[in-house]
Amino acid sequence: MRSDLPVPLWSVLTAGALAVLVSFAALSLLWRTPRLRGDSGGAPLPAAVQRVLDGGVVRAVLRAVVLALALGVVFVALLGPDETTFNLAPYAFYVTFWVGIVPASLLLGPVWRTVNPLRTLHAGLARLTGPAPGAAAAPRLGLWPATAFLLAYAWLELVYPDRAVPQTLGLVLVGYGAVQLVAALWYGPDWFASGDAFEVYSTLLGRLSPLGRRADGRRVLRSPLDGADGTPVVPGLAAFTTALVGSTAFDGVSRATWYLDASSTATGTATTLVLLAVVALVAGLYALATRLGGRLAGVSGAADLFAHSVLPIAAGYAIAHYFSLLVFEGQLTWILASNPLGQDGVDLFGTYRNEVDLTTVSPRTIAAVQVGAIVVGHVVGVVLAHDRAVRLAGGARDARRSQYPLLALMVGLTVGGLGLLLG
Repeated sequence: MRSDLPVPLWSVLTAGALAVLVSFAALSLLWRTPRLRGDSGGAPLPAAVQRVLDGGVVRAVLRAVVLALALGVVFVALLGPDETTFNLAPYAFYVTFWVGIVPASLLLGPVWRTVNPLRTLHAGLARLTGPAPGAAAAPRLGLWPATAFLLAYAWLELVYPDRAVPQTLGLVLVGYGAVQLVAALWYGPDWFASGDAFEVYSTLLGRLSPLGRRADGRRVLRSPLDGADGTPVVPGLAAFTTALVGSTAFDGVSRATWYLDASSTATGTATTLVLLAVVALVAGLYALATRLGGRLAGVSGAADLFAHSVLPIAAGYAIAHYFSLLVFEGQLTWILASNPLGQDGVDLFGTYRNEVDLTTVSPRTIAAVQVGAIVVGHVVGVVLAHDRAVRLAGGARDARRSQYPLLALMVGLTVGGLGLLLG
């Protein structure tokens, strides 16, 4: 058990489960009609602000800067210091980018879609290659390609032993970019919204941002609940969201003492199978819960219809698992950026000799963020699922009954998530 918890672990687990159950009970009594407005609501931002945010100059500058940074990371990975501890690239990619994309998207919306360097490169290449032959087929892909790439990334991050070797990471980034660009040249720019796992991740998390767009294109300040409710229901949505939760759950499992003891001699193949098994377990339980709930409500396709309710859970898991990583190891990105090639006497920003400040946040603060992120994520998920159920079921009683299977799953995920993190 973690010694920095201010209360016993069993109290935290009980409180988390009760928070979800009490939220459901309150919603059943007080939330009897649909209230969420999807992409039709929100307070418009001032016209001047919208013009700046959507202006071609601002977008062009942002895309150029991010493209330069991305190319710089690849360059440093391939040609920078051989030792991981002195190479900027692994920290910039695995920590600052992968973890940082969560708070950036939750606060600002689908930022990666706006600045995606692969979109910038594709726009230039498309001028040379002409129209995309398979553009008409792109909408039918749904999020299935992105789900496959997400699982591949999860394997790289959580299973592959040489993931942090700079040259290996550089080759992976080059290979990923090449595959994405070839696919985009065939399917057109819409490919990135279906096939780039990082853009899809940012876009879905951006649904929980207070900054969004109405259906008419106007930028607005909105309730994150409305934003999540407006998530387009497309093929593969449930697969992508449950893969997010499942892969993060495996990260928690892989750090547990009992798992480390049992897997001390495990091969890479065995670890890969465990990763896939955890993801399949989460996806299977979700599919079962939504299928049972759909039958009770008389609704088909419930898995994708309720997948938006998994988004805050995925966000909560990501914050809980990686908050301390971003706070502590994220400092190394800025420290190493002062001397990206590891040359003697170079210290561009005067930070190269700095050390990681382990007093930035206390252990109790980290524990509080972990507990809060998981519990709040599940409570918000219950709210989203309840509103959707009320809208689809046609009555408060039917809506309540149809949510019992998904509610049981959310309680189980709350307790399991907290147990893996804090136990």
